[in-house]
Amino acid sequence: MMWVALVGFCSGIISGMGIGGGTILIPALLFFTDITQQQAQGVNLIYFIPTAITALITHQKKGTLDWKTAKPLAIMGLAGAAAGAFLAVSLKSEVLRKIFGGFLFLMGLSEIFKKKKEKKHAER
Repeated sequence: MMWVALVGFCSGIISGMGIGGGTILIPALLFFTDITQQQAQGVNLIYFIPTAITALITHQKKGTLDWKTAKPLAIMGLAGAAAGAFLAVSLKSEVLRKIFGGFLFLMGLSEIFKKKKEKKHAER
């Protein structure tokens, strides 16, 4: 359980930065516990509520929230969350794990190429 607590703390830091703590939390839960992909994603959603509220309050105090942009995203996000949750519980755990792994892989590639592009741009 010590590993789970440490993962929770590290995921909280990443979540507070707005990066997405689930990218650490979900794989760690799958590695350190014997829960399914759906259960790990469910834990992530429960975990997200208090961490998001804390980060939201902090960002609001610092004036870094753009409510005009956030409102339509949040409204459509609710619809997307319902569709995604329905899909997640409908899929086999193995399939969902592969989809999640593919997503993480694509995000990693995106970051690698973004960094190279930023570096090229900075050299000019």
